[in-house]
Amino acid sequence: MEEIRIQDDLYTFVNQAKLEELVIPEDMPIAGGVANLMTSVEKLMIGEFNTMCADGAYPNEHLARACTLYTLAKDVKRKKKHGIKPALKQLAILKKLGTLRGYNLHTKELILKGIAMPISIAVEPNMKDTVHHCVMIQGPSVILPDASYYKEGKEQQRDMLLNLWSGFAKQVLAIAGHSEEECDLLLKDTLAFDALIAKYVKTSEEWSEYVKMYNPMKTGRVAGMVKPMNLKKLLTDLFGEIPEEIIVAEPRYFKNFKEVFNQDTFELYKNWAYVVTLMGSCSLLSEELRDLGGGFSRALSGIAAPSSPEKFAYQLASSMYSEPVGLYYGEKYFGEEAKKDITEIVQQIVATYQKRIATNDILEQATKDKAILKLSKMGLKLAYPDRVEEIYSKLVFDESKSLFDIVSALRAIRMEDNFSKLGKEVDRTHWAMPGHMVNACYDPFVNDITFPAAILQPPFYSIHQTRSENLGGIGAVIGHEISHAFDSNGAKCDEMGNLNNWWTKADERKFNKKVNAMIRQFDGIELPWGTVNGKFTVSENIADNGGMAVTLDIMSQTEGVSFEEYFTNWAKVWCQKAKPEYQALLLQVDVHGPCYLRANMPPRNFAEWYETFQVKKTDGMYLAPSKRVVIW
Repeated sequence: MEEIRIQDDLYTFVNQAKLEELVIPEDMPIAGGVANLMTSVEKLMIGEFNTMCADGAYPNEHLARACTLYTLAKDVKRKKKHGIKPALKQLAILKKLGTLRGYNLHTKELILKGIAMPISIAVEPNMKDTVHHCVMIQGPSVILPDASYYKEGKEQQRDMLLNLWSGFAKQVLAIAGHSEEECDLLLKDTLAFDALIAKYVKTSEEWSEYVKMYNPMKTGRVAGMVKPMNLKKLLTDLFGEIPEEIIVAEPRYFKNFKEVFNQDTFELYKNWAYVVTLMGSCSLLSEELRDLGGGFSRALSGIAAPSSPEKFAYQLASSMYSEPVGLYYGEKYFGEEAKKDITEIVQQIVATYQKRIATNDILEQATKDKAILKLSKMGLKLAYPDRVEEIYSKLVFDESKSLFDIVSALRAIRMEDNFSKLGKEVDRTHWAMPGHMVNACYDPFVNDITFPAAILQPPFYSIHQTRSENLGGIGAVIGHEISHAFDSNGAKCDEMGNLNNWWTKADERKFNKKVNAMIRQFDGIELPWGTVNGKFTVSENIADNGGMAVTLDIMSQTEGVSFEEYFTNWAKVWCQKAKPEYQALLLQVDVHGPCYLRANMPPRNFAEWYETFQVKKTDGMYLAPSKRVVIW
């Protein structure tokens, strides 16, 4: 094993032995860190589901339905018996549409059936009035992982990937009973419509500036933009009224909508909707179709084989009934002692953040006051919620139906529930993530952080780890999520989550200067699988920087701590072995930087790193003081 010095490469020094022994499972693109925690929670809960099913004893009606869905979803023979027919029956509506007039008569039905549409409609909190909901529209997804794959200069990669996707689609279409000639026509039209969409929809980099989604327009104006679609009829059908205003998330797409969807492209649209909806339905059909339908995404990520029927069934059931499953996991596997301890850590981090802002010698007092107010109003959702939301009582199904029909019906119930929120106040007690999810998040439009129980375990957190290890793990991650309130996006929202510029002009200039310095720190870094985009990842890099700054501050005020343990555990939580195809994909679609850089870049900005390990100018992890960035 090659000897690595910690001063040159913290990530590899800490994780080298672990990386050597890690084996990537056949049905996954990664192993280690978060992936291993996800796998362990999954195995644990599959065991719980199997026990409940065998005993026929369920804690509540929600878990009973989740276990019934799980049982049906892993029944390979039953799915084979139903085959592709349920999806084809659903898609038959496309053949009945005939003209655009027929299309406009059935748009609500198409949406509720899950048929691919040239627009996507949802009810969301209004970004400038987060107490109330609004209607938001955006364009459809492209076939490839991101619209950036269709840009000039990427034609060779685009064509190669579309050919790969078409190969899987052609096999599915053949099972659907289409001749080779019909398959070729369907695919030709699908790719033609996909190319029209790709010209105008946003790339992942553009989506990363999420405050730019807020483009309110009068409904009459939007209705004119999307002709020949009858938007006012669709809105009336969905909501029983026509809202005065719509938030347009992708203005470029809608300004060019008539080029994408018109009388001349209507047949292209119908064939595109048929093919992409069928491909998206494959996971709910036979095992052969699930394999084919997932083949393209597995190839993109370097995954060798599809997940087992049992694992697929659990993932489906636990996502459809996520909150009840998460509540069960949290109550059974996360103790009150740990919940109390993690709450104290969070409160200490928030208090330290407030102090750091109050003593900041760069910001003007008016900006400091608003930032501290925002912190004081931040909601904390830790481990699992106290109750299950009402929607789960509506998720009832007929178990005699096919899996496809059951899931389609459940998704339609969820959509109608979403549409019913228009005119109601936003439920700020809603949890963005369930208790069994290994993740965490900050919601800028509610101004709260969510830390599910499943992430609150080693190496991130343990009541048995030292305070130094916990601060370098979950502490820094909590600080990361809090920092999202003040990243390049979150800094544009106030204490209620409303888009509202609370900065003085001078402070805004100083902040943007630091943001640009953070972009430069990461931009253009060459890795074996591609080049890092500093602008795309800047909000996450600011959050990592803020999380480290606030926890190092706590470390400096705590007796008996070990900075060596702190930095070592920081590197441990990012330990990950991944397929190169997956790493390349993430560079295109994930706002987070690669784990290697998340471990190695932030420490370089802090004096504690240099003091703890005597890092010198000649060392690989040295960064000149003039290039170091500390934003919060």
